[in-house]
Amino acid sequence: MNLILFEPPELTNPLPRTDPRAEHIIKVLRRAVGDTFDAGLVDGPLGKGTLTAVTTDSLTLTFTWGQPPPPADPITLIIGLPRPQTARDILRDATTLGVAALHFVATERSDPNYAAAKLWTSDEWRRHCLVGAAQAFATQIPAVTRDHTLAIALAALPPDATRLALDNYEAAAPLATCNLLGYKSLVLAFGPERGWGATDRDALRAAGFSLVHLGTRVLRLETAVVAALTLGRARLGLH
Repeated sequence: MNLILFEPPELTNPLPRTDPRAEHIIKVLRRAVGDTFDAGLVDGPLGKGTLTAVTTDSLTLTFTWGQPPPPADPITLIIGLPRPQTARDILRDATTLGVAALHFVATERSDPNYAAAKLWTSDEWRRHCLVGAAQAFATQIPAVTRDHTLAIALAALPPDATRLALDNYEAAAPLATCNLLGYKSLVLAFGPERGWGATDRDALRAAGFSLVHLGTRVLRLETAVVAALTLGRARLGLH
């Protein structure tokens, strides 16, 4: 953990010793009573935590906070619902890279059984976002939806966003050559592991998306997301 994150309701309660964050404070950071560590409030400021008491059952902590975080990068991802393990990787890494929103959607070639995975029927998805934020030494996690169709997600997009869909088969230009400087926001769309279907492509084009590619090599979905985000941030001039 590069940063130890806390939800607002946790700030006034002792941290159980069984919590992985307590183990990290004591055994990895080797903090003793009176020591401080880097802390963050989820979707809030960075700050410092102070270990004020240790018992066999819990840690008592106090906090001081700094300024509110800057806004998230103006990037939204639309992703055809993938296998749960792939979704876990994307949730973590896209959060680390600072996207504002992640929309996992049903597409022509999505497996509908994936929506019933424990990842989505519990709060597990949120834990992967928190891991990604802690890795980045950041507090913000993206807005995440996972129960919409592609059509619903497209209809809800901001009207002024630049819209690019990654596609291995019908894309005419590489993402690396797209000039995005001066644009306010970016939407990147990725098909599920089986790719976009013809109906999906028609819907994307009708919604103003251009089809782009990442080169001749076929990448895993989770790798394509990281590669496209890296290129998109660079083309937007984000640092």
